[in-house]
Amino acid sequence: MSVPDTTASAPPDLSACDREPIHIPGAIQPYGAMLVLDPAARTVVQVSANVAEMLGQGPDALLGRPLAESLPQLDPVLAGLVVEPGRHAVLTVSPKVTGLPVHTHLVLHASDGQLVLELEAASERGPATEQPYLLVRDFIEGLHRTASVEGLCALAAREVRRLTGFDRALVYRFDADFHGTVVAEDGNGTLPSYLGLRFPASDIPAQARELYRRNRSRLIADADYVPVPVLPAANPVTGKPVDLSLSVLRAVSPVHLEYMRNMGTWASMSYSIVQDGKLWGLISCHNAAPSRAPFHVRRACEFLATVLALQLSATERAADMEHGMRLRTIGAALLGRMASEERYVDGLLKAPDLLLGMTDSGGAAIISGERVWLVGATPGEEQVRALVEWLPRHPADEAFVTDRLPQVYPPSEAYKDVASGLLAIAVSQIHQDYVLWFRPEVVRTVDWGGDPRKPAGAPKAGRIHPRKSFDVWKETVRLRSLPWRGEEVAGAKALRTAVVDVVLRKAEELAALAEELQRSNKELEAFSYSVSHDLRAPFRHIVGFAELLKDKEGTALSDRGRRYIETIIESAKGAGTLVDNLLSFSQLGRASLRPIPTAMNQLVAEVRRRLEPDLAGRDIRWEVGSLGLVDADPAMLRLALENLLSNAAKYSRGRAPATIAITREDREGEAVFAVRDNGVGFDMSYVHKLFGVFQRLHRMEEFEGTGIGLANVRRIVERHGGRTWAEGATDQGACFYFSLPNRQSQG
Repeated sequence: MSVPDTTASAPPDLSACDREPIHIPGAIQPYGAMLVLDPAARTVVQVSANVAEMLGQGPDALLGRPLAESLPQLDPVLAGLVVEPGRHAVLTVSPKVTGLPVHTHLVLHASDGQLVLELEAASERGPATEQPYLLVRDFIEGLHRTASVEGLCALAAREVRRLTGFDRALVYRFDADFHGTVVAEDGNGTLPSYLGLRFPASDIPAQARELYRRNRSRLIADADYVPVPVLPAANPVTGKPVDLSLSVLRAVSPVHLEYMRNMGTWASMSYSIVQDGKLWGLISCHNAAPSRAPFHVRRACEFLATVLALQLSATERAADMEHGMRLRTIGAALLGRMASEERYVDGLLKAPDLLLGMTDSGGAAIISGERVWLVGATPGEEQVRALVEWLPRHPADEAFVTDRLPQVYPPSEAYKDVASGLLAIAVSQIHQDYVLWFRPEVVRTVDWGGDPRKPAGAPKAGRIHPRKSFDVWKETVRLRSLPWRGEEVAGAKALRTAVVDVVLRKAEELAALAEELQRSNKELEAFSYSVSHDLRAPFRHIVGFAELLKDKEGTALSDRGRRYIETIIESAKGAGTLVDNLLSFSQLGRASLRPIPTAMNQLVAEVRRRLEPDLAGRDIRWEVGSLGLVDADPAMLRLALENLLSNAAKYSRGRAPATIAITREDREGEAVFAVRDNGVGFDMSYVHKLFGVFQRLHRMEEFEGTGIGLANVRRIVERHGGRTWAEGATDQGACFYFSLPNRQSQG
């Protein structure tokens, strides 16, 4: 929000912004009104000074009176709202219900034991009520086509700007030090681009970040607004100003309004991206002119930010788990090498690629007794010995980690090109035995949104004021390496434990590592199950309320409106099916395998009977060979065959006749089954995508589906100890193969 003003005589107090009481401003923004109620007596104890504009009664007529007397129609409406701690109860009501002059949005929440009621007149401006849900639908449909954090953020920025019509929407991500970087942006050119710029933590102080975490949406409709005071200033029940942390209308700091004007933005909206209770970043919208987005649009944006947070969390955790599993696999391989050697050092030296790969480092050194072994790009032997002499003076918890070694150990600047980063583990508490990993200096240029070290202008001494310049200020960062990731440090610590345990008991450590890998797989499956399960409820709500709108208000809507509702219902049901399929996919990894001798021809016949209603009227020629018996779980294998046969029928649609062949070939130790069709086929350059979750090679408009079926096939087959692959050519059909261990004779 602000940067310090520096003067020769009085250094500024850098914590002033953090101490500003922005949660108790004593005022609101003028686009709505506020009542504060004592819940016990349901008496009005505070009001905003503009309350007469909405309720037709001024502060004197309302203060101290029970709501049932002053606003008898509104009182029973509020009595029906359930207020949960830390949450808003929201209701849009008509004049007929409340006696208010216009349709009104009511937002109710609890604060310091009081009830805070905010009222906002419904806006007629902006997109039709159903349009935000169509755009949110487009966003949700785009999620499964986007596999990266950058792609998800870009998608969110685009869809939020489409929803709001603001001049610029951006996604702002915090780092570990709460500096923020604009990682995605969508704009119309009216406002300058901030994409890629970095802003110091002081721009959004700690207490402002806490408000963003607790209250996940905020609108400033006009940076030049005149605050409306809350009367009286102190709540007569609590004796202090009302806490507006959760308020929608809360007035913001004058410093922030000046900051907005300096940016050239006269309206802004922010939606918090919160993961596991922590503020990950913001979706921030800016407009060059004052603007108040309609209430239903803001609610849709808030929902979009919630879905984005879930998907970002899933994407990041999946990537972290995948990276961690890769490192654990390398660690397991290193452990095997060490276990097969008399000395653990020999096992490490015979696998230099694994040693460097487990921490993604450029060089390593092993120090044991009086010997030093160097691998890859490292400092010289004497420089390594001097570093090892220095390390015990800086004890660390199992590992010493830094990405700026020259700052903590100045002699290392002499070899910064190979060792600006250091990860070190001590493998003995008696001797100076270490394994060191090195990373080279990475010279980077950081683009800041204005010089974070100095303010513009010459205000009064010591005053904290907002920055005035947002021109790009470039900082060259030297004497630093790429940072060490948590999984890499954990891998190094695990190696330390492994080295110690290899010396003591090699076999037990191998078993423990196998259990750790199995636990990681279960965690990944449990996480996938949890995310899929939690996403089902929002889609059910969308379908339920859309059907309710159709039933209750359908006769009042135009044909186009009814089509919109049908589209919402259809799309939400489709998204729900997608989540159900993902849930099924995660459950496959958790279900117990119960193999028995299974007749494959009988399974194929059962699957064909189940598919017959969907294939009625189709000209399909089935060619089923002698498929024999296999040891398999029939329920799981039936699901795999159903996916393969339904895919063959779907992608051969339009062929007359469509030909689907199922055959078996016995090879050494395995039975190979093939499902072949004469359909549209696929380009073999994309064959690696076929069995991935959400991977599709054809457009949804051409062939329906969720992109999970083949992933289910692969998971089922692999759980049986088999493998899957495919062959095909565009417009020449496809053949999908799966193998199973051959423990049954053909019959």
